[in-house]
Amino acid sequence: MTVSPPAPPAVVVLPAAEWQARALAHESRVRAWTDPHQDRAGRGEKHPVYDFLFTYYGFRPAWLRRWHPGPGLALAGLEARAFLRDPEYHETADGVTLRPDALPEKRRAYVRWLRELLVNTLDRPAHFACFGLHEWAMVYRQTPDETRHNQYPLRFPPDGLARIVEAQPLRCTHFDAYRFFTAPARPLNRLALARETTLEHEQSGCLHANMDLYKWAHKLVPLAPAELVADCFELARDIRELDMRASPYDLAALGFPPVKIETPEGRADYERQQRGFSTRARPLRLRLLALCDQLVPA
Repeated sequence: MTVSPPAPPAVVVLPAAEWQARALAHESRVRAWTDPHQDRAGRGEKHPVYDFLFTYYGFRPAWLRRWHPGPGLALAGLEARAFLRDPEYHETADGVTLRPDALPEKRRAYVRWLRELLVNTLDRPAHFACFGLHEWAMVYRQTPDETRHNQYPLRFPPDGLARIVEAQPLRCTHFDAYRFFTAPARPLNRLALARETTLEHEQSGCLHANMDLYKWAHKLVPLAPAELVADCFELARDIRELDMRASPYDLAALGFPPVKIETPEGRADYERQQRGFSTRARPLRLRLLALCDQLVPA
């Protein structure tokens, strides 16, 4: 796929009332996700579905709530000077805006790598035959110390679970899922994955590749528009629900009935939803790609 870099946009000045309204709308939107998480954390409660979005990705709720305009916008009004606490901003005659030279070379190298990953993922044919078995491979013939969500029962005894995993080949293409496979499960995967080969295997049918759009977006904060980060978080949250519903854990008591990928009907349901998430992820991936081109023009 050949993507031509956009021409540098002219700076658009946002009046104080406009950018403050956008900031309030963003905070209201994300508090629907962050407040329940923080309430549970305050009570010492864990959630096997939603905690992952904060613990694995490591982006704090307070950071997610904070609004940033993204490049090409200048914020008018004295209140905008609060953004100057971040070194990526400076004040101009138009208002407070991101500095065009805000990225040091180390982060510029990251943006170039990310651009290559995004393009490769867009170019590569999507795969829709994994059926969520990566979660099963994480508990396949596990030892007691490998159990993650041990407060929730598995839907099958160990031998029954193993038979399901062994009934079809594992087709995981995402290293950050594969690295959590149990040792007996790794040789069953069609590919022996490594961090160094991520660019060779990432593809847009993968649930975790599409969840990770949130990771790539928040790693660009404060240079990424907050609305893009929130859109990627929302996609990741919805995908996480399917990810765990299709897992071997019984989470029905929490309101997550299983997608029974051990049956033909369950596999068809999983693939239908997987294709839908791949479609939803594409415009987000393109928006991230456009942001990379703004930050580090070719």
